[in-house]
Parts: sequence; structure tokens; C-alpha cells
Amino acid sequence: MAPMNEKIDFRNPEYYINRELSWLQFNRRCLSEARSKDNPLLERLKFLSITASNLDEFFMVRVASLQDQEHTGYKKKDIAGMTAGEQLTAILKDAHLFMQQQYWTLNHQLLPGLRENNIFVLGSFEELTEKERQFTDAYFMNDVYPVLTPMAIDSTRPFPLIRNKSLNIGALLTRKVNAGPGILNREKKKKKEEKAQKHLLEYATVQVPSVLPRVILLPETEEGQIRAILLEEVIRANMARLFLNYDVVCAYPYRIMRNADLGVDEDEAEDLLKEIESKLRKRQRGQAIRLEIEEGADVRLLQFLTQEMDIPEPYIFPIDGPIDLTFLMKLYGMVGHDELREHGYPKPQMVPEFPEGCDLFEEISRHDVFMHHPYQSFQPVVDLVRQAAVDPQVLAIKQTLYRVSGNSPIVAALAKAAENDKQVTVLVELKARFDEEHNIEWAKMLEKAGCHVIYGLVGLKTHSKITLIVRKEEDGIRRYVHLGTGNYNDSTAKLYTDVGLMTCNEQIGEDATAVFNMLSGYSEPRSWNKLVCAPLWLKNRFLYMIEREKRHAEHGETAHIKAKMNALCDPDIIAALYSASAAGVEIDLIVRGICCLKVGIPGVSENIHVRSIVGNYLEHSRIYCFENGGRPEVYAASADWMPRNLDRRVEIMFPLEDEAIRERAIAILDTELEDTLKAHIMKPDGTYEKVDKRGKDLINSQKVFGEEAVQAAKVLAKARDSRVFVPRTSEE
Repeated sequence: MAPMNEKIDFRNPEYYINRELSWLQFNRRCLSEARSKDNPLLERLKFLSITASNLDEFFMVRVASLQDQEHTGYKKKDIAGMTAGEQLTAILKDAHLFMQQQYWTLNHQLLPGLRENNIFVLGSFEELTEKERQFTDAYFMNDVYPVLTPMAIDSTRPFPLIRNKSLNIGALLTRKVNAGPGILNREKKKKKEEKAQKHLLEYATVQVPSVLPRVILLPETEEGQIRAILLEEVIRANMARLFLNYDVVCAYPYRIMRNADLGVDEDEAEDLLKEIESKLRKRQRGQAIRLEIEEGADVRLLQFLTQEMDIPEPYIFPIDGPIDLTFLMKLYGMVGHDELREHGYPKPQMVPEFPEGCDLFEEISRHDVFMHHPYQSFQPVVDLVRQAAVDPQVLAIKQTLYRVSGNSPIVAALAKAAENDKQVTVLVELKARFDEEHNIEWAKMLEKAGCHVIYGLVGLKTHSKITLIVRKEEDGIRRYVHLGTGNYNDSTAKLYTDVGLMTCNEQIGEDATAVFNMLSGYSEPRSWNKLVCAPLWLKNRFLYMIEREKRHAEHGETAHIKAKMNALCDPDIIAALYSASAAGVEIDLIVRGICCLKVGIPGVSENIHVRSIVGNYLEHSRIYCFENGGRPEVYAASADWMPRNLDRRVEIMFPLEDEAIRERAIAILDTELEDTLKAHIMKPDGTYEKVDKRGKDLINSQKVFGEEAVQAAKVLAKARDSRVFVPRTSEE
């Protein structure tokens, strides 16, 4: 502990890690799972695909944003003391190294591992057998050729728009000596030019169609053997068929990434929906910010592409293998080989408090229900909205929606409720990045069904996860509320870890009404009963609770903070944590992704420990526990400790006050703090390393939670079989 009279500057940039470099560290943790032989081979393939998808979004949003700052002369430094230009230099150096590690993992670990298991992903057309060539030739002519649009580039045909993230093949061509002048060459009258035509290089490009499968499974040649080739290799081998009067000098796959940050000016937009629809069309035409091209590509072709798209050298990434590794996720789903997959994670289990066929409203009225997804099924959340849609006693349903699945049963239930003449209010967040178009579509559908749709708030994203159901019962109006840390998305609920609470607590019901009044109008409540909302109140509450732990430590009382979140980069929160740590507060943080805080700084963060869990499921829940001198307070929230969550979004934090529920939430934190298999521990230099397992129990927290859910479901089944079902209550 630092001497109390010593003045410490907790805002010293040396005490902070740059946000973007911290994110790259997170993607490295994902890559380490792809490289780990402890994981089944196909699961490793999936992790490598995830790292590629992550990096794409990082460039389209974060790198693009830094480029915008640099181009506009923005000089303000980040919390780690770096300008936008300094950050870009560091990011690009790191990203080049990272992508080399990705492809080393693919070429030296995963592809050889697949071959050992009779799965062959062929790298070129030359590796095909004669039978396979006949198959691919037929497939090209029948299925691929009719879809392709080969585009030559010359004085009459300018360089075309290359769509964001599309895979393309660039080619150098020379006109055949005996070829006719061609329709577009009739104006070339001079014989000298015609004579030299065979030596003149021309450029062409063709987009690899995304409407066709990229992975082509070849006919079986040996029993049990799977052989596949990528669509771009089949097209490359047939380029001569696309440019009949030309010789193909060379052809190489390439892909560009564009700035995908919409930058909507809401103050100037008369109609937010129309403004976002307009911006979405421009996303495909954004500034090119990264070029990936096959390693060893002809220098002349590379120079042509970089000049046409104005891409500086540091943003060019030579690729030693297939471009865009997200295809590995498709391969994962195609090749069978169940023995190469992970089987230690049980499917989502029934929530014990909701036996099959029960009346959800009746069960919730008897006791609060806490759910831990995906270990426990998300189905009760869907069923609650479905039941409300047809229940004659339900008067109104109000819900916030940020991201939902393609054929969302919740959206369908809301539409049905409106058709049943219930008052349905839905806040649709149009600014949910990369889901804007999807959200616009089903928001219009809800409006058509008769729902009252609110398109977010000016200047803020609504990221809170809340459902309010107003029901008329014998003893009067009762409000049922669901609060969660994750989106109302039945698909991602099987992949993301989240927690949720169902309650008909009167005070929470009043707060829920206040939330929706605030969202639909301008009615900000003077005070709250239980809920705490951003952007006006939540940050101050966190700072107050951190300061309270500090005071407990200074008075020799128990002082401990345990918190789980996706990201930690808010400078005010970090400075408060440093101050609390310096006073002796023990702080255990479980941060999946970005963490700008440093551990182990003498007198500053010696009492802070940071770990990240990277496992089969994406850690998404936010749980905050403050020891409070032996009277622990536990909360769950939609918000991370980030400026965007605390200052620029509508977020909700809700207390877990039922004793049994509070203990379950604390147990989640404690189990993850004991994880020795999937945890990565932050070191003082900001890098991470796996837990040293020597002498420790082998604990995979995600498997522990799955087993707990199975056991709870078995207890339910046993009770149901004996026809004695007694729901758990807080008194028990």
C-alpha cells in the first residue's frame, strides 16, 4: 500500500494501456485457443475463423475511426498518451504480426491436422485428380460461369467499385496476337498499335460471388476421405474462359476493407430511419482501409490496385494462404467428423423454476427467477412474451430491442400481441452497428402490425435489455419485468453467457414504467427505487460504490470488489479502482476483452487482478459485487465499464436482492476466478498468459456451469416424476 501522505496521480498515462492494443491482445487470446492442442481440432478451426471476423470488424470501425481522426488533424491523446497517428503505427505493426501468426497456425497446425484426419483443403487447382477436374469444370460451367461478371479495365471502362469485404480476383492480360480488334477496339486504327497489342498489359477483375458456396466439396475418391477446394481457385483456373481474346498473364485473389463507421449526424437528420438507410448504401463505398492480396502477387498488379484504391503500403497485407479465414466456420459445419468436436458442454437445460407447461405469470408472482444462459434455456423469455401476446389479462407489452435473430420468435410474438389489440411499445435501436439494415426491416414489420415503434434517442444508443408486461389481475394492475445482460436474440443466447432476472417486484415495476416513459417521451424521474440507468446516474453510482469500498478499507473493514464485464476502459472508473487498490481494497476483475487498466503497479494496482475467460461460449454477462463491509451488494447490468456505456448509452443496472439469487451470482464470479483451463491472466506489461496449472485443480468454469444446470434440471425432473414440485424461495 502506498503511504497515505504520498500524492499519486492516478491519471498518469503510464498507468494505462491503449484501448486498441488491448483489443489486439484479446484477439490473441482467441488465437491461442486455435493453437491449443487441448481443444478438439475442429473447435480450433472455429476459433481461427473468429479471430478473422473480429479483425475485420476492428479495421472497419476502430482503425477507420483513427484514420478519420488523423485526416482531420485531431491531436488529442488517448488515456495512454498516444495520438491517433501513433496508435495507427502501433496497430498496423501488431496487426501484420498477428496475421502472420494466424496463417502460420493454419498452415503448420490446422491444415496438417485436418490431413491427418483425412480432410484435405486443396490449395490450388493443380492438386485435383482428373476426376475432380472434370467435376469442377462441369460445376464451373453450369453453376459458376453464369453468375460471374468479368470486368476489364481500360480508358472506356474505369476501375469498378469493389465492395467492402468482397473477395475478388485481379488479373493481368495481354491481347492474343491473332485476335480480332474487338467491339471496343475498333477505334484503334493504327497498324502500329495493333502490332504492339500483344505486348500491352491490360487489367481485369472479377468478384467471387458470395451467393455461391465458397467451400466446394469434391466427389469422394477414397472411402472416408473428404476433399474440398475453394471457389476462388476454381474461378482462377478458368479465367481464360472469361477473357477469350486474351492471354492471362497472372491472376491473384484480393480483398479490401472499407470504412464502415456510419457517422450519422442525428441533429441534422429530419428522419433518422431514412438517414441510416442512406448511410448504409454508402458503407459499401467507404474509404478503403486495408488490402489483402495473395503473397507473391505480381508487383504490377499490386501497384495498379493500390493506386486505384489509394491504399498506403502499411495497409497492404500479403496473405500466405486463403484470404478471409471466416470460410473456416463454413468448413466446420460441412465436414462431419463428430469426434473432432467438443462434447463436454451440455445443451441448454430447463429452468427449474419453470416446469413444463407452467403458468409463467403465476410462477413469477411467487418468486423472482434468475437465469444463467446458455447453460439454462432462453426459452422462458420467449415464452413469456408469447404468453403475454395471447393472455386476455395482459394490457400492454413494452420492450427494448437491440439485436434479434433473423426469424425472431419474440418479434413475431410482439406483432401478434398488437394484432390482439394490446398496447405494444417497442424501442428499436437503429444504430446497432452492422445490424442497422436488419433492425430497419423488422421495425417496419412491427409498425405494420400495429406496434408503436420508437427509433432510439437522439445522440444515444439504447443498449438496455428490459421487458415490461402490464397485466390486470384480481387484486389490481401488476407489472412483470424481465431484465437481462444480453440481447433478446434466441440464436446468440445459445452462444453467449448472460444472466437475466424475472420479477414482479412492485418497485422494479415502477422503475420499468419510468424507463419506458423516459424513452418514449422526455420524462426523467427525479429518483429511482431499484434500477440505476445510464447516462445520467449509473457512472456516479459505480464511482460511489468503489469509493465506499475504499472507505471500508481505510477503516480496517472487509473491502473487496469482484466484477465481470466485457470491457474496461473508462478513465474515471480506472482511476477510482487505482485509488481503492492503493487504500487496500482487494479487486478481482474478469474482463473478456479490452482492459486499459494495468496490474502490479507499485502503490497503485498491486491489489488488482485481471483475468479473461476465452472458452466455448462468448462471455457476455456483466455482474458487479461490492463487499460493503460484510453486507455485499450484487448487481447485473447491460453496461460495461466503458465511456460509451456510461456516458452515451441508455443502460440499466439492476440489484440481485434475493439471498439465494445473490449467492448464485457471487458463485458465478467465484467459479470464474477459480478457472484454471480457460482463464488468461494479465501480466504487468499488459500481455496475458494461461494459468499455471501445476498443483491446481483443473477447472473449466463453463463446463462447471453446464454441469450445475444439468443437475438442477435432474432435480426438477425427479420432483416432477414424484408429482411434488416445490419452487425454490429465498427463505429456503
